[in-house]
Order: sequence, then C-alpha cells, then structure tokens
Amino acid sequence: MPVFNAEPFLQDCLNSILEQSFKDWELLVIDDGSSDNSLSLLREYARLDKRIKPIAQEKSGIIPALQIGIAQATGELICRMDADDRMPEHKLLWMEQALHEKGKGYLATGKVTYFSEQPLGNGYLQYANWLNNLVDHQDQFQNIYRECVIPSCAWMLHREDFDLCGGFNSDQYPEDYDLCFRFYKHNFKILNLDKVMHFWRDHPGRSSRNDPNYLDNQFINIKLQYFIDIELKKGDKITLWGAGKKGKVLAQILIEKEIDFDWLTNNERKVGVAIYGKTLKVIDLSSTSILQQKIILAIAGPDDQKQIEHQLETLGLVHGKSFFFFA
Repeated sequence: MPVFNAEPFLQDCLNSILEQSFKDWELLVIDDGSSDNSLSLLREYARLDKRIKPIAQEKSGIIPALQIGIAQATGELICRMDADDRMPEHKLLWMEQALHEKGKGYLATGKVTYFSEQPLGNGYLQYANWLNNLVDHQDQFQNIYRECVIPSCAWMLHREDFDLCGGFNSDQYPEDYDLCFRFYKHNFKILNLDKVMHFWRDHPGRSSRNDPNYLDNQFINIKLQYFIDIELKKGDKITLWGAGKKGKVLAQILIEKEIDFDWLTNNERKVGVAIYGKTLKVIDLSSTSILQQKIILAIAGPDDQKQIEHQLETLGLVHGKSFFFFA
C-alpha cells in the first residue's frame, strides 16, 4: 500500500484491514515522503501489530513505492490497497477462498462502491455502476479498451501469476490500467464475486483527480499501445470509426507510429475532409473491406454505441475480437 500525506484517512483504512475476518496477512506500507504525520501513525500501528510493516522512501511516486513493497512481500497471494480507502470485513477471506478453490491462472475480483463526505459526481457513480455491471455479466476483458475493467484495489491473485505478468515491474502510468492489460494479455481467468470487494473514498486530493499521470491522453496512449501489441496480427488492417476529440487523438498516434488505417465518419460535413493529411471516408457497412479489418470505435454516446454494436453483430462481427470500443 503506497501512502502519501494520507493522515486524514489512514486510521480508517488501517482499522478496516485490522478488522479483516481473514487474519493471516502482512501489510507492506510504503510511505512516499509524506510531509504530514502519516509515517508516525504507521509506525505506531506497526508497534501494536507486527503484521504491519512500514517502509519509508523519499518522494518517488506510486510505481516505485509499489516496487519496493512487492520486493519485500512474502505472501503466496498478492493484492493492493490505497491509503484513503476501506476494505469490507470479509474482502481478504472471500478472495482467498475463491483462489484456493480454483488454483493458479485466476484472479479474483468483485464489486466496488464509492463513498464521500461531499456529494458524489455522476462520473464516479457511473464508473462504479459500469464496473459492477461487468461483474454481473462476467465480460471485463471484452470491454477492456473502454476503461480499466479491474479496479486497482479490488483484485487478488497468486504471487506466481503476479510475477508471471510482470507485477509492478512496469514503469507505465496509469499503473492500474497497465497491470489490467497485462492480466488480459496473460489470459488470466476472472473469478467474479457478487459482493462489494472495495470501498473507494472520493475526496479533492485523490490522485485520479490531480496527478497528470491519470489524464485522458495517458489512457488513450496505453489503450492503443496494448491494442497494437495484443490484437493486431501480421497483415491486419485497421478501421478507425469516429472523428471527434478521441478519434482525432487516436488518428494522430496511429500516424506517428506509421500505422495505416481507414478513417470513417458518420458526420456528413467531415466526409472527404483531410485531417492530419488523412481523408475521412463515409461509413459503408456493405463494403467487404470493413468486415475484414479490426475496427476501433471512438464513439462516446451510449445510444450510438449500442446501435453500432447491434449493426456490427448483425454482420457477424464480434465485440472484443473484430471491433473494440475506445470510449
């Protein structure tokens, strides 16, 4: 668990771990150069409970903190925690039982919920509802290019599998999304537990609100990076569908990488227009060429997405294999 100036929330977080019904755990807590009393508080808790092991480092960021922690972890199962959040009482027990029943090659996850002292924004609520719907339908990896489908603190897996996919070795931000893609790349099977596994606290100081490593462009970059690495095979061609804000960013990256693609739009005013030297074409689903390409959909509207998904599935294309939503 990385910690940086988490004093207002740290006791609540640590108490939720101490109250776990599963008792055989260790907590590697890496204080990332906090200027408040976080480290003193951690040391006080460690004096009272030897399972809590504080580690101090100069301010280096979340990824170096995670790397230091995992290097000293001795458990056969691994999970992550954030210092401003809370665990449900049976979180470790439920996930440990699921993994020991199934064995290696699986990761356990479940539902999440936000809490806050201020009213929650619709964006956070929609994201939590979307994640929980994925658990219900057991289709996380089919939707991995939309958003991070395995929340950073709502997973557990065997240490051997964790190391196999590179664990925290990557320096790529956003680190939780990068790890999620590596879970997908290594074909881990998901154990979806129909229970809340994590309580996310929303507050003005959250890293996701303030850290430049979690800006939209970082997410687009990592999506396309793994799409090229995982989905594209030799000879595959790409169709980019959509010329809005995200579509333009995706087009720029593809052009920079010298990857050829057809760029389609349903906006009549943009058909025939050249953007970044690439001419936009009209969408023609009767064309056989589009059916033979990997289609990236940069379409944001939920109703538009459903309509397009239905159209493509009617043509025999499969979501997550032939076409991929990037919004």
